[in-house]
Amino acid sequence: MPIAPPRTLALLVLLATMTAAAGCGGGDDPEAARSETAVIEEERSEGNPAATGAQAPGPLRLVKVGEFASPLYVTAPRGDRRRIFVVEQGGRIRIVRGGRRVRRPFLDVSAEIVSGGEQGLLGLAFAPDYARSRRFYVNFTNRSGDTRIVEYRALRSNPDVADPQSARVVLAQDQPEANHNGGQLAFGPDRMLYIGLGDGGGGNDQHGERGNGQDLGSLLGKILRIDPRRSGAGAYRVPRDNPFVGRSGARPEVFAYGLRNPWRFSFDRATGDLVIGDVGQDEVEEIDFATLRRARGANFGWRPFEGVRPNFEDEEAPGHLAPVLNKKHDDGFCSITGGYVVRDPALPALRNQYVYGDFCDGRIRAARLRAHGASDDRAAKLPKVGAISSFGEDARGRVYVTSLDGSVYRLTQE
Repeated sequence: MPIAPPRTLALLVLLATMTAAAGCGGGDDPEAARSETAVIEEERSEGNPAATGAQAPGPLRLVKVGEFASPLYVTAPRGDRRRIFVVEQGGRIRIVRGGRRVRRPFLDVSAEIVSGGEQGLLGLAFAPDYARSRRFYVNFTNRSGDTRIVEYRALRSNPDVADPQSARVVLAQDQPEANHNGGQLAFGPDRMLYIGLGDGGGGNDQHGERGNGQDLGSLLGKILRIDPRRSGAGAYRVPRDNPFVGRSGARPEVFAYGLRNPWRFSFDRATGDLVIGDVGQDEVEEIDFATLRRARGANFGWRPFEGVRPNFEDEEAPGHLAPVLNKKHDDGFCSITGGYVVRDPALPALRNQYVYGDFCDGRIRAARLRAHGASDDRAAKLPKVGAISSFGEDARGRVYVTSLDGSVYRLTQE
C-alpha cells in the first residue's frame, strides 16, 4: 500500500490494528443497506425516463457504502451490476450485493498472509471471462512477507463464495524489505493481467548497482504484463508482444519500469490509457500517464528521478517519461493514491477527469490528463477523507474511495 513517511507510518499501523480488531461483525450491514438505498432505486429505474425524470444533477457528495476492516480496494467483475467486492488488508474479500453486505466472506486468506504497514491482501482482479470461467486473482504478501499472485475460482454452486481448494500460485516474487510491495492487479483492454511491483523497499532503491527500478533483469520496480492462464508446465504465459521479449538480460514479463511503488494504477475504460500513482520518497509524489501503446517499454524514471526532481545527480534515465502531476511533501502530500478517469454519466461534474488522492492530504482531487501534462488540477468539492487507501471502480463505472480507518464511499451526484 502507499508508503507513509515515519511521522505517518505509526498512525497507519495503528489504524490498521484498530480496524482489524473492530472487525466487520456478522450478518448483513444495516448501515450499508441504508446508505445505498439510492443505488438500489437507481437500478430499478434505470433506462426509464419517467422514473429518472429530467432533473439536473445534484452537488457532488460521498455516499457511505459501509464500514470494513482496513479496506484497500473496491472492484467488480465485468457485467456484474449488482455486486461490489471490497478487499480488506487483513485477508478477507467482502461482497456488497444490492446495498447489503453478504455475511460470509467471498474469500478469506488471513491465515496465509502477513498484514500491517504495507503488507497484507493488496489487490484483486476478475478475469475478463469471469462469468464463464469463475477465475479471479489476488495479490498478497505471504507469511514470509513475499509477494504471491494466486488464482482462485468461485464455487459453481455459490457465486458468492470462492473455492479455497482452487488456489494456484501464478507468480512468486521474493521481497527484500517489508515495504514497497506495490499491490495492484488489473486486466487491461487487451485482456492481459498487469501487475504492479515496488522496487524492493528501503530508501533510494539500494538494490544492486543501480537499483531494481532501472534493472530490466528484476521484476521489482515494474509493471508486469502476463497471460495468467496456465501454459503447459508453466504457471503463466508471457505475451509475445511484450516489449523486452528476446532482449538479453531482461525479464520478458516486464511491460514498464522505473517505478518506486506503483500502489495503484488504472486503465481508462474509454480509451485504454494507463495512469499510475507512484508513491514518492521524501519530497515528491507523482502521477504518470501514457497511452497503452506509449507505455509499452516505458521508463518512468525512478531511481534517478523522484518526480521531476533529480534524485541521483550522476545517474540518468534515458528517454524516461516525466510525470504529468507532481505533488510536494512541503504542500502536505506524503503518499499518493492513484484513482480513475471518471466515465460515470451520473457524475457530470467529474466526467472525463482523473480523480486521485493522498494519504496525508485527504482531499479527493481531479485533473484533466494529456500526454505531456495535466490541467485543471484541483480539489473536488467533496469532504476530506482521512487516510485515503485506494480508489475503486465497479462494473458500471461508478467510482469509490476507501479509507484505512474503515469507511468505503461512492462518489455521486444523485
